[in-house]
Amino acid sequence: MIHKSYLIEQNLGLLKNNFVLFYGENLGLINEFRNKLMKDKNVSTLNFTQNEILTNENILKNEIYNISLFANKKIIFIQDANDKILKIIEEIVPKINETKIYLFSLTLDKKSKLRKFCEQEQKIDVVPCYKDNEITIKKIINNYLNSYSGVTPKIINLLLTISSNDRVKLYNELSKIKTYFHKGTIDYESLVKLLNLKEGDDFDLIKNSAISGKKNITNQLLDSTVIESEKISYYISMINLRLNKLLEISKKNNSSIEKSISELKPPIFWKDKSNFIEQVNKWDKKKLASALKQTYALELKIKSDSSVNKHTLIKKLIVDICLLANAA
Repeated sequence: MIHKSYLIEQNLGLLKNNFVLFYGENLGLINEFRNKLMKDKNVSTLNFTQNEILTNENILKNEIYNISLFANKKIIFIQDANDKILKIIEEIVPKINETKIYLFSLTLDKKSKLRKFCEQEQKIDVVPCYKDNEITIKKIINNYLNSYSGVTPKIINLLLTISSNDRVKLYNELSKIKTYFHKGTIDYESLVKLLNLKEGDDFDLIKNSAISGKKNITNQLLDSTVIESEKISYYISMINLRLNKLLEISKKNNSSIEKSISELKPPIFWKDKSNFIEQVNKWDKKKLASALKQTYALELKIKSDSSVNKHTLIKKLIVDICLLANAA
């Protein structure tokens, strides 16, 4: 049976079978499920990787078939699973009694034999863990900061931006907040310092928010991130690289954006894929040509005139690109 991950987050008891497959790109959510399942002190917990099992199939089979009347119940975690383990899974599923087995995998596409088998097998629960969106991340932030005073929409948006819809990043920042703001009151300026936004080179966040046309977030990042004058050429090249990738997509004739993106060389990193798709839907050839014209003009101006205020010019470029992203 296939379950919605948010329902399983609310109630693990919905998993009725002794074999469960968790798969997907949301590593943070998968880790949460694993940690919750490991909290039961009345069971014996065993951890294996797929390679360990493939090297010696008897390791897993012995643990499943050899049940002691006096031993605690067993929970077996298997990491890094893919189609290579399918043959073993097909053999053991009908023979599982008291032992619980949790299989963890990264993204399994629709062609995956392991995914197909698990989805069709009545004795297996399947929990796809897809990438978080702004709604789920915002819910985590609000729940975590519920007991703190001084929490404002500006603070919520800052954490949303920094996390990039990645709950692993988010939990890392929330753990800093728990340690630093132990008295229960948060203020924006202290938070910015704590998260090293003033010192850190977070230009990639600015670039993505501007090209995505997110005005409020872009303005906040421009206020809270140091833009180093000596790195202006590097910043421009980062913008150009993304704009040219978008232009490449706009020239493809594929009806499917996903298919067009999969054909890009070098490929778009999967963690950046949602940002890229959002940007593809914002830009056409005409707007991209205009933006690239501005970046090339700025690059030429910086190289030909050392007296210009590079810091001001790159900020203006970022604002102009953000406005152009939202232009009709």
